[in-house]
Amino acid sequence: MVKTFFSFTLLWFLPLCLTAQTVKQLSLPEAYALATNNYPLIKQKDLVQQTAELTIENLQKDFLPQVSVLGQATYQSDVIRVPATLIGFKAPPKDQYKLVADVSQLVYDGGAMREQKILQRINAAVEEQKIEVELYRVRDRVNQFYLGMLYLDQQLKQVDLVKTDIQTGIRTMEAQVNNGVAFKSNLNMMKAELLKADQRAIEILNSRKGLKDALSLFIGKELPDDLRLVTPPAAVALVDSVTDRPELRLYDEQTRFAEQQNKLITAKNLPRASLIVQGGYARPGLDPLETDFSLYYLGGIRLNWSIANLYTKKRERQLVEVNKKIITTQKETFLLNTNTELKQQESEIDKLQKLVATDNAIISLRKSVTDAAKAQLENGVITANDYLKEVNAEDQARQVLIGHQVQLLQAQINYQTISGKQ
Repeated sequence: MVKTFFSFTLLWFLPLCLTAQTVKQLSLPEAYALATNNYPLIKQKDLVQQTAELTIENLQKDFLPQVSVLGQATYQSDVIRVPATLIGFKAPPKDQYKLVADVSQLVYDGGAMREQKILQRINAAVEEQKIEVELYRVRDRVNQFYLGMLYLDQQLKQVDLVKTDIQTGIRTMEAQVNNGVAFKSNLNMMKAELLKADQRAIEILNSRKGLKDALSLFIGKELPDDLRLVTPPAAVALVDSVTDRPELRLYDEQTRFAEQQNKLITAKNLPRASLIVQGGYARPGLDPLETDFSLYYLGGIRLNWSIANLYTKKRERQLVEVNKKIITTQKETFLLNTNTELKQQESEIDKLQKLVATDNAIISLRKSVTDAAKAQLENGVITANDYLKEVNAEDQARQVLIGHQVQLLQAQINYQTISGKQ
């Protein structure tokens, strides 16, 4: 019984243990993918495709046989008059009736349907690309959450370093107080600084949790508090100009749409041909002198060429050309603004790289001063307040470095995002 209970308990806890041992981490590209798939706008892509397919199906119906039925009953004031010399012929009745079924089959439409189907597919591509442009902007929000958490992670590491230095000082002061060579107030000063470091860690952890919860909601996936973020690579490949952005693909699709409109204008101005069959039951029938109801039919080909479109053809083509020029202008404006942003980010990256190098030099000097102060504290040459002053100075230098490092990473990621390489 006890063995069975132990086995059951082990089986129940084993998955939890394995889960707890699993390393939970998230990279920036994974966060992009999850956020994009979770963003409500992505559902619209399927709706755009469905709309295009339904429209195309309706267009194809034009090549199905078109059937119409006409019923008519009339009374007219006069009919064909039959000369008296034509004995045996009766005048047709003034009340006339007709029931006609007309069937027509389109056989040639000048290519209008083909061009309309292509236009609908291009229009769907344009709408999908508009969605891609909006989804690309989701990355900015992900960057804010992700880099904010990375910054706080570095801050936590710095708090641990400060606590280590303070704890070293506390151990030294405790020994000196026990030996009667230092005041207990100095020891209490050290302990108070340690508690302040603990408070700082609590604030950082709480801020990190807020960013983590926001990122979790944004990507639609539960994230643990001990989530480990992968630091993105710092290398940035410089480019001469933007070549791979969803906006550029959108402008290309819009240009294709305008060019296809030109083809449709041409097709709409060509004649249409249909085969027709008509059957009816009427009085009179095809013979206007027939006085009885009769069945009849006729068949042939119908040619339809509306010249009304020729009046607007020139203006329609001019409108298409104006739209193409607007698209070209929008594309040139986008490239100018985006390439300007790239140059600004290049300058920002260069500045921050130099600042980080200077920060490291400052920290190296500050660390040497802190190490010397630590030795002086152990020998009773300086007070606890003097030691804490040097520890805090090194801490401030490291915090400045952390800020510059995150800013540099942000500038590098922005550069990749602006250039379309991220």
